[in-house]
Amino acid sequence: MADKVIPLADHRYASTVPVVPAIIMPAGGHVADTLGRPLRDLRISVTDRCNFRCSYCMPKEVFDKQYQFLPHSSLLSFEEITRVARLFVAHGVHKIRLTGGEPLLRKNIEVLVEMLSALRTPSGEPLDLTLTTNASVLAKKAQALKDAGLQRITVSLDALDDAIFRRMNDADFPVAEVLDGIAAAERVGLGPIKVNMVIKRGTNDDEIIPLARHFKGSPIILRFIEYMDVGATNGWRMDEVLPSAQVIARLNEVFPVEAIEPNCLGETAERWRYRDGSGEIGVISSVTQAFCHDCNRARLSTEGKLYLCLFASQGHDLRALLRGSYSDEQIAAAIGLIWQGRADRYSELRGAFGAEAGSGQRRVEMHYIGG
Repeated sequence: MADKVIPLADHRYASTVPVVPAIIMPAGGHVADTLGRPLRDLRISVTDRCNFRCSYCMPKEVFDKQYQFLPHSSLLSFEEITRVARLFVAHGVHKIRLTGGEPLLRKNIEVLVEMLSALRTPSGEPLDLTLTTNASVLAKKAQALKDAGLQRITVSLDALDDAIFRRMNDADFPVAEVLDGIAAAERVGLGPIKVNMVIKRGTNDDEIIPLARHFKGSPIILRFIEYMDVGATNGWRMDEVLPSAQVIARLNEVFPVEAIEPNCLGETAERWRYRDGSGEIGVISSVTQAFCHDCNRARLSTEGKLYLCLFASQGHDLRALLRGSYSDEQIAAAIGLIWQGRADRYSELRGAFGAEAGSGQRRVEMHYIGG
């Protein structure tokens, strides 16, 4: 029999095939890592492709027409995604976020949403099912996603000014169509809607106040994200990071704000509200105020590699188990073993030791496992 040809794209990041324990312990609805952090949140990348070329994620000089994306045969099928998601839920996951690349580019994504929306926690509760998108096709997809069972949506929007937005997405895409997508999501009830703005000092930080003004007085939650050193292609520099403390200070000068309590343990965003009661904002400070100590998120790449940190360089090839002769119980046991060995806390180490905190290995790119 001819040897199986494995596409080169499958080998771009290091991975290992997970160990299946000899003694299978059934998933009990809770598993903790070496630092006592539970597994609660699973982020699933459904495609490594995107129609934007944002410099902090998929810069055009790297992700050009010659870039080799994963072939369709490498991607997890909707059935494989649902199967592995069910096993994560058995370990305590109650929130699933679909990401990309741009997840709405995955054909028939609403079919996957419907399959995942049927999952239930061990106690019989529905999952918190959400999706992050650049909203380029959201206006066309919003109703189908809602009908399929999607509950909430998060939209990436880095500027309100059309010229700045077009420069940042580097695909000459107009901001008006993103705003149309947000309006469509609001009309069909995909809420509360969150809008994420990645801030690069000197590039779009003048858009903080205009975006805040635009969404103030609405139920939409605007969140400001520090520009992060994810992957190795975005040319990240610390001097382009605008600390969240300075973002809040700028906002407070125009729209007085006050801090409010987090919704739950492990929440990435610090919550704030306008003192006049006209809305909520958030800041995500993964560079200046690391939140590794209660991170409860796992990430599944487009072709089934499990990553335990956004800044990881090593994955665990769950696809090898899904396409092998392993039972659900065996795969669930392997997942539990991986999480129990987790010790990742890259952002805390970077804060303490600087750039040398990294292992020197190539870190996975954001478009590959989602933000």
